[in-house]
Amino acid sequence: MRKSAGASAIRVARSLRARNFRLYFAGQGISLVGTWMQRVAMAWLVYRLTGSALMLGVVGFAGRIPTLLLAPFAGVAADRWDRRRILYLTQSLSMVQALVLAALVLTGIVHVWQVVALATLLGVLDAFDIPARQSFFIRLIDDPDDLGNAIALNSSAFNIARLIGPAVAGALIATVGEGWVFALNGLTYFSMLAALLLMRIAPAEPVERTDGVLRNLREGVAFAWNFPAVRAVLLLIMTSSFFAVPFVILMPIFATEVLGGGAGTLGILMTAQGIGALAGALFLAAREKATGLGPLIGSAAFAFGAGLIGFGASGWLWVSIPLLALAGFGLMVQSAASNTFLQTIAGDALRGRIMSLYTMAFIGTLPLGSLYAGWAADLIGAQTTVVVGGVIAVAASAVFRRKLPRLRRDAAGRRTGGAARPAAA
Repeated sequence: MRKSAGASAIRVARSLRARNFRLYFAGQGISLVGTWMQRVAMAWLVYRLTGSALMLGVVGFAGRIPTLLLAPFAGVAADRWDRRRILYLTQSLSMVQALVLAALVLTGIVHVWQVVALATLLGVLDAFDIPARQSFFIRLIDDPDDLGNAIALNSSAFNIARLIGPAVAGALIATVGEGWVFALNGLTYFSMLAALLLMRIAPAEPVERTDGVLRNLREGVAFAWNFPAVRAVLLLIMTSSFFAVPFVILMPIFATEVLGGGAGTLGILMTAQGIGALAGALFLAAREKATGLGPLIGSAAFAFGAGLIGFGASGWLWVSIPLLALAGFGLMVQSAASNTFLQTIAGDALRGRIMSLYTMAFIGTLPLGSLYAGWAADLIGAQTTVVVGGVIAVAASAVFRRKLPRLRRDAAGRRTGGAARPAAA
């Protein structure tokens, strides 16, 4: 039994054998704790300043709309330029953004328009950071077969941070206020900057591009649209991200008005979702092969929607916690399995552009979804809004699963130049 557990642990952590990925994992893990602290603190600050669900949606919109508009061009940049340099620049400027926000709050001169402006700036940086980061994984590992494991472990770091960050943020908000949360987040960026500097990565082969940016962009879009399996995965992600994922911006309302708590309750809810997501990431990391992802994506989308339906209908904290964990598990497995499928099916020459489309579908759709969620919550209530999102997610998963046999045949018959090995849908 002990030998089996040890072998399982080695399998889950196999990407960490690569020095560069170990550095990335550690630096990113620390930085992500600060990121989650800032997310909770920013939502709490906006709600404290305005008391408006709609303004929560506006800030969510401002922080994500640049990703929708700029991600395609960021994907071209990630395929043309050194991805490590892109990340160093975006991380440095994100640190400045956090420290400026901290200064505004600590000096007592903060206004909601300033929060919106700084959220927009961070959104611009994320638009370039995320495609570069996602397409950078392949250069951090020693064995291309470990790509799916690296993506899952990165998701694990993201969700460990989700467990720690909201709890720390809730405690700090209650004791010293939001400003110190933003300041501490600014300091955590040093860990990622140090990791990038310490990596030993051979210079990338120079890419000679005679085609224009728009033509490069069209190549990536054409690949995704003409490949039914890729198109279906992106559409499923986009549907969930618009109607269901924005439930997160309504968490302050659930914590205070639905469940009758405060900042501590908000931290508990975010932690519950993080526990489920972490379990999903570890589940994926333990998988040995990047095959059979299609049924997994469909089932995970169903679990996500079902968890949201139950959470939206619940008015009791002890019921809401496990339902949020289920939703977190489903969302993480759906998004990480989709990420793995897309990266495996696309070669390195297209990886940045395909990951920019994934970024648009998963994150770029959130600003519109945030506006929708804020508007709907003001109109029909936060609970009904979340239930409707869950129903749509369940329906989208059913459509995806019905089309799955044809999508699997299509994926099995395709071969993309430069791909490590096509994943079976």
